[in-house]
Amino acid sequence: MALYFCFLGVALCGLFLINIALGSVDIPVNEIVSIIFSGEASRDSWVKIVELIRIPRAFTAVIAGSALSVGGLQMQTLFRNPLAGPSVLGISAGASLGVAVVMLAAGSVTSVFAIQNLGSLGNWLIIGAASLGSGAVMFLILLIAARIRDHVTLLIIGLMIGNITIALVSIWQYFSAPEQIRDYLIWTFGSLGGVASTQLWILAGVTLAGSLLAFGLSKSLNGLLLGERYAQSMGISVSRARFWIIVSTSLLAGAVTAFCGPIGFVGIAVPHLTRSLLNTNNHRILIPATLLVGAVLMLACDIIAQVPGSSTTLPISAVTSLVGSPVVIWIIMKRKNLSGSF
Repeated sequence: MALYFCFLGVALCGLFLINIALGSVDIPVNEIVSIIFSGEASRDSWVKIVELIRIPRAFTAVIAGSALSVGGLQMQTLFRNPLAGPSVLGISAGASLGVAVVMLAAGSVTSVFAIQNLGSLGNWLIIGAASLGSGAVMFLILLIAARIRDHVTLLIIGLMIGNITIALVSIWQYFSAPEQIRDYLIWTFGSLGGVASTQLWILAGVTLAGSLLAFGLSKSLNGLLLGERYAQSMGISVSRARFWIIVSTSLLAGAVTAFCGPIGFVGIAVPHLTRSLLNTNNHRILIPATLLVGAVLMLACDIIAQVPGSSTTLPISAVTSLVGSPVVIWIIMKRKNLSGSF
């Protein structure tokens, strides 16, 4: 087990350095190492590129991959469903609805001016709208969870809330101008490069809080994996555990969606990949391992998205789906029965 964690740590550090080394501007590796450890290089422009663009992007990849993976792990355990992900409760759809309100319903002048001409203030406007949207859906889900005890019913309600928000966004898109739709579609592609250093601290803080809460729920997650009756026999309050699991997942998924846009498939693929690698269902081991695997996978996807040797950057959500789908197919063919883990 320790060997796996060592391997993941080495892979994380290696991919982190590779990620920083890539970009449209060719910077020698020795200069990048010098910038990381001393903050100096032979060109001041290289220092600014690495410190202000590449390092925040790499850290964002680590945080986003970790957060979405742990959120997916918790949802799969709570609903005992191998296809559950961090967006299953409609949290990501709520964030998309908040952004749509600003970019589509507020009018073309407001949205275009806010996004293109306000600079960092425009970014904060989008982040605030996404946070409010995800927070509103989270609050609604928590109210429903207090009244409904059945996990399957809650799952269905979450999916229906997500469908409602998607329908509202589709209606707004239908009546919106082409330039508004273009701006919104660009946001839905997902991006790891739009998080500034000041925003990164907020994203990291929220993700850390959600991850620590998830790790504190390890005993409850282990109990729920064996069924509600078994969990209750262990002295676990199922309703209280479900409440905090939803809060943790909402923080993780909501923060990443707000700052990076919708990023799909990581939350579904990584928990299965981690279980397959470690061959365990103990969440005290799975949660930290999932954090590392998610960070490694997201860094690898971001390296692919940057198309080494080119100035082109592919949408990160498309790359995660292209990489994650074969991973899940491989695990299904290897294990033949994913439901056996639940």
